[in-house]
Amino acid sequence: MFTEGNKAFDNRITRLFNIQYPIVQAGMLWASGWELASAVSNAGGLGLLGSGSMYPHILEEQIKKCKDATDKPFGVNLPLLYPDIDKHVDTIIREKIPVVFTSAGNPKIWTSKLKENGITVVHVVSSSKFALKCQEAGVDAVVAEGFEAGGHNGREETTTLCLIPAVRETIKIPLIAAGGIATGRAMYAMMALGAEGVQIGSRFVCSNEASSHKAFKDAVVATNEGETVLALKKLTPVRLIKNNFYNQVQEAENNCASIDELKELLGHARAKKGMFEGDMNNGELEIGQISSLIKDIKPAKEIVDAIWNEFVETYNHPFYGK
Repeated sequence: MFTEGNKAFDNRITRLFNIQYPIVQAGMLWASGWELASAVSNAGGLGLLGSGSMYPHILEEQIKKCKDATDKPFGVNLPLLYPDIDKHVDTIIREKIPVVFTSAGNPKIWTSKLKENGITVVHVVSSSKFALKCQEAGVDAVVAEGFEAGGHNGREETTTLCLIPAVRETIKIPLIAAGGIATGRAMYAMMALGAEGVQIGSRFVCSNEASSHKAFKDAVVATNEGETVLALKKLTPVRLIKNNFYNQVQEAENNCASIDELKELLGHARAKKGMFEGDMNNGELEIGQISSLIKDIKPAKEIVDAIWNEFVETYNHPFYGK
């Protein structure tokens, strides 16, 4: 439902997060610092800090800087496999963060504690089965992410187009779509399939405020169809841009490398090397399939405005909309 002359959208997601538009910026490794999160929140969406690439003291610093940069709600993405997860949770509670998106783990572990402290909890899933488990665990909403998405993915390889209606039929709590979304038309499509909001990652990587390296942003803009691949399925599946590191992974997997051999090849801080330090040959370059449609780097506010305006235009179109 539109309000104030199409300047806002009123539904369960906007009310849950107290935001203007049902647009969430994903909390991505090495890209989602305070500058990006605050810019998205100031633009009317929900910005997320990507805590998975932050030491505990860094997260605390980022939260304080984000608070200084916006008076709008923002949240923290919390990968549950993070080794210092308890320290991150303590920081989030102490700093009174209103929203936490958890991922890569069992939502039952931390949901109760977070909610007891007045925090809205959303969990990221890749299947209807896990969406139902999230609902049973008491989360406030679910992000259903298709395998088009960048970063870590589910092993099922279910596309967003198939995943969203399946999850919608399975759960009653609010649903956010993710994976392959970078435009207002795609946002409209997800809402038509049953989502009540969208989470967008790759498009925001190519923003001025993203903390990722300029060389990585340029590589994303230069990526064409078919130049990202889901790899490392024996470990944790991750979508990568094809480069020298990916070629090594492909060769190892074709030779039936063991899990230990793949771990050795991956090594330490491979994602940081690529996405944050700018090593385009030997770094792990995580991005979504939608990168082939991203052709420029621009301010986060312009990205939010462009997505929203195109969504409204599609919504009001005599063929597609109301």
